[in-house]
Amino acid sequence: MEIVINLVEIDVMRTWLKYTLLLLASSLALIGVYYVYTVQVVNPRVAAELIEAPDGPRAARVMLLTLPDERVIPVNYLREGPLVFAGADGPWWRDILAGDVPVQLLIRGETLYGLANVVEDDPAYKADVFDRLRPDVPDWLPDWANAKLVVVTLQPPDA
Repeated sequence: MEIVINLVEIDVMRTWLKYTLLLLASSLALIGVYYVYTVQVVNPRVAAELIEAPDGPRAARVMLLTLPDERVIPVNYLREGPLVFAGADGPWWRDILAGDVPVQLLIRGETLYGLANVVEDDPAYKADVFDRLRPDVPDWLPDWANAKLVVVTLQPPDA
């Protein structure tokens, strides 16, 4: 059996591979730049705005969440009685997977404390809350692309 190698086919495959790797490297670089820009530029600006203007329009829908490792991140929220709901788009929700994780919230200038949990096993509850928390999210968005639902049960500051 004889294998015939066509030099044109090899050249086409090399070109395809080269452009695929270039596209992959460019995509990874853009994702990295976006992440650094969000963490280093956008989040600090939003945090400063929430502190300086606790009655502003952004503060009506965004809170500052302090995680146990002392990271402070702005997160959209919905407060209903003793519960505060948050949509977790980034990987920070993994820090509270253990459940009943103590967190600190800054909502409209008020510092609150609570225990945070990720809702993973109740899609109906998640959909119900997200209808109020994020009413403008398109229905066609696949479930894997949706945010995680984080529920914070408020506690007295000395608890």
